Amino acid sequence: MKDTNHCSDCRAENRIEHLRWGRKLEYFTIGWNVVEAGVAIGAGWLAGSIALIGFGADSLIESLSGSILLWRLFSPVHDQSREQTALKLVGISFLILAAYVAFDALKSLLAYEPPDTSPVGIGLAIVSLILMPILARAKRRSAADLNSRAMKADSRQTDLCAYLSAILLGGLVLNALLSWWWADPLAALIMVPIIAREGLEGLRGEVCDCH
Repeated sequence: MKDTNHCSDCRAENRIEHLRWGRKLEYFTIGWNVVEAGVAIGAGWLAGSIALIGFGADSLIESLSGSILLWRLFSPVHDQSREQTALKLVGISFLILAAYVAFDALKSLLAYEPPDTSPVGIGLAIVSLILMPILARAKRRSAADLNSRAMKADSRQTDLCAYLSAILLGGLVLNALLSWWWADPLAALIMVPIIAREGLEGLRGEVCDCH
């Protein structure tokens, strides 16, 4: 009986530690993405870059996702109801982002709105492309420790941020080097089905286990 109680205490302590680490990851996610959103939207507005503004909007959505996960991780036990609610809210945040990016990119293409070169945007995309895969891996490990599908969905959003960084970088560089103005909104449109798929999976309570 004593051994059983000891094992239960150890599991409880481990879960508390895993929850604490998960919350640290989400605090970092929120902090980084608030800064990233400010820089991206500001640089995108100055350069007239729809893809860069869309990337900043994605950062705001990821901050929202991080806030949802923080709410989820403040439950000391595996609360299935809270888990499902968090997963669906993350899915909704993806779909909102997909609709925004699609609208602005199509408007830019139809109105012929060429963006200016944005060295700040290029630098931000490079930093994000390096940082986001590291953060996503840490979140996946945390999701496994906590047996949390919502945390895994959030890690997929961080993965998505890395993909968007690569797409954004390609569009900005092509515009800067070759004056292919259409590469910027086209890059934004490429983001849309990727984002929407993740949103639909979240709403259905599914998480793509691609790693």
